Amino acid sequence: MNPTRKRRLIVLSLVLGAVGVAATLTVLALQQNITYLYTPVEVIAGKVPADARFRLGGMVKAGSIQRASDSLKTGFTVTDGDADMAVEYTGILPDLFREKQSVIATGRMQGGRFVASEVLAKHDENYVPRDVAEAMSKAHKKHEVNAPNAASQ
Repeated sequence: MNPTRKRRLIVLSLVLGAVGVAATLTVLALQQNITYLYTPVEVIAGKVPADARFRLGGMVKAGSIQRASDSLKTGFTVTDGDADMAVEYTGILPDLFREKQSVIATGRMQGGRFVASEVLAKHDENYVPRDVAEAMSKAHKKHEVNAPNAASQ
C-alpha cells in the first residue's frame, strides 16, 4: 500500500470513529432527557423506574386541591379513574388548572408523593401528542363514568 493511500485510510478511519463517538454521545444524552407519560395506576403498579423523572397524566380529582396560605405550595390528587396519586407543586399554576380538568405534571416520586416541577393544564388550541391525548381521553372518560357513582353514594 502506498503512503498516500495509507494516509487516506487513516483519515477516513478517524472521521468514521469520530462520527461513531458523536452518535453514541447524542443517543445517550437523548435517553437521559426523555420523560415518559404514566397514569396513576401505572405508577402504583411499579412501572416507573426508581428515581426517574416522568410525566404524570390524568384528571384533577374534585375537592382535592389544597393551597398553602403562606406560599405557592399546592397539593392536589391526579386520578385516572382506577387509581389516585397525590401531587405536590410549588409555583404558579396555569390559568386553566382546576378540578375535573386534564393535567400533566412533570416531576419525580419522593416519599410516596409525586413532586412536580412543572404542571400543564389541558388547552384545546394547543397541539397534544397522540399518546398523551389518548391517555388523557381514557382518564377523562373513566372520571366521568365514576363521578355519578360517587355522587349517589
